Amino acid sequence: MTTQPIDAFGLTDMGRERTGNEDNFLVATMRKSVEIDHTSVAAGMLGDRFRASGAHLFAVADGVGGRPGGELASEATVEVLLRSAAEAAGCFHNMDVEQEHELLGRLEQATHDAHLRLIADHGDSDKAPATTLTLAMLVWPRAYLVHVGDSRAYYLRRGRLQQITRDQTIGEFMVNVGAWTEAQAARSSTAMALSSSIGGSELAPSVGLIDLEPGDVLLLCTDGLTKHVPDPEIAEVLGRAGSASVGCRELVDRALAAGGSDNVTVVIARMAPPA
Repeated sequence: MTTQPIDAFGLTDMGRERTGNEDNFLVATMRKSVEIDHTSVAAGMLGDRFRASGAHLFAVADGVGGRPGGELASEATVEVLLRSAAEAAGCFHNMDVEQEHELLGRLEQATHDAHLRLIADHGDSDKAPATTLTLAMLVWPRAYLVHVGDSRAYYLRRGRLQQITRDQTIGEFMVNVGAWTEAQAARSSTAMALSSSIGGSELAPSVGLIDLEPGDVLLLCTDGLTKHVPDPEIAEVLGRAGSASVGCRELVDRALAAGGSDNVTVVIARMAPPA
């Protein structure tokens, strides 16, 4: 399996209006053991017992507002997904289509495992903790994606920013089925409500994959970024920043400067340019 130098970093901030941070993120390198590069999750939650080979794991999770324990939901979900990803990673070398389907199936199942864990710990009610999740497992050159809720994944290629995930919100769902127009969704007070979340009343994880190229930049973020920083600004920062850490800091700073009404979390992974 070929490898690709990757510069990756993650950053989270409470924002200007919240009194706590319900976001969590993960940047991990999976070799003979998983090496946690950056995370907001407490060290004791993740441990050092995982075994895998040749991959990178990136994730952001945003505890659902209006429910107690959002930070616990996002933290527990990241931990469950890390465990599942490490256990599923034995087939990285020379993966065929069947093994890819197995990997995606395991990652999708992990969201259900996290969902059931939250329900078992906190009950199945509208007041129980819940969280979004956007995860990318990168086995060069392919990124395997699992998505729940309205956190997002993007990639930048030759200056063009492309959103990979689709928000799982009531408004997005109604527009997709043709019940609302974009204008109606923009006016609706319920449009931003989640139609799918881990620990919530409905869970419908989306899985997929994308092939990356040298020079691409992968971004995972919570809605604390996208509600304040438009896509053209995100593209400009990703294209100009000289490192993942600089890009993370600038994107967070821009979200704060534009209001910072929510927790904001970004994970950036920069693929080395062509030789």
